[in-house]
Amino acid sequence: MTQNTSPRTAIVTGAGTGIGRAAALALLADGWNVTLAGRRVEPLEQVAEESGAAARALAVPTDVANAASVEALFAATVARFGRVDLLFNNAGVGNPPGPFEDWTPAQWQGVVDINLTGMFFCIQQAFRVMKAQTPRGGRIINNGSISATTPRPNSIAYTATKHAVKGLTKTASLDGRKYDIAVGQVDVGNAMTELAARMAKGVPQANGELAIEPLIDVKIVGQSVLYMANLPLEANVLFHTIMATKMPFVGRG
Repeated sequence: MTQNTSPRTAIVTGAGTGIGRAAALALLADGWNVTLAGRRVEPLEQVAEESGAAARALAVPTDVANAASVEALFAATVARFGRVDLLFNNAGVGNPPGPFEDWTPAQWQGVVDINLTGMFFCIQQAFRVMKAQTPRGGRIINNGSISATTPRPNSIAYTATKHAVKGLTKTASLDGRKYDIAVGQVDVGNAMTELAARMAKGVPQANGELAIEPLIDVKIVGQSVLYMANLPLEANVLFHTIMATKMPFVGRG
């Protein structure tokens, strides 16, 4: 895609690795200003350096499960770049190990705090900034996952939070209309990241068997986020599924 002559500004959470990293690099390559948010500053700085556009990147260590930390993230972005045009609401964690009947309350709550409450805190701050800025409005893209629709075995915490993200997306999409805020969701199936690397070794299927599943280059997901980000605000992709063509998802496998 061609670069924008007047750089717009994005915040990408979970930007140090995986899908967030791929999206941040795609946005920076397209000319966006990008605030890179994540719990550890070192990976964020590495992404900024790798992009070759460090002057347009801002690394902000952030705990999305902490409302004050999220507020500071948006404040730092506005102080540096003046506005927020895009939030890629991406930060998330996987399921705790083992059967859920053996989990502690803290293991369950840890997934909810990041995957759901953290998503809400980021949407909340994005609304506050986007509705007040001039020109008004912006876009939010939530990372849902195919688990927002269809679960895997042994994924109850991850799947429950991703189903909830779908509700956040639909409701925020309605509530954002009056502020010119477009809200959509990207659902990813089997992108090659640390979280999904186990797919190449074999993962449990619904019938109890183990099967190796195909994966796609995570850069493809970054390009999908970039496509959604570059739409004019009068258009919105509400749900976008990007997946390995032959993964077991459609129909019976």
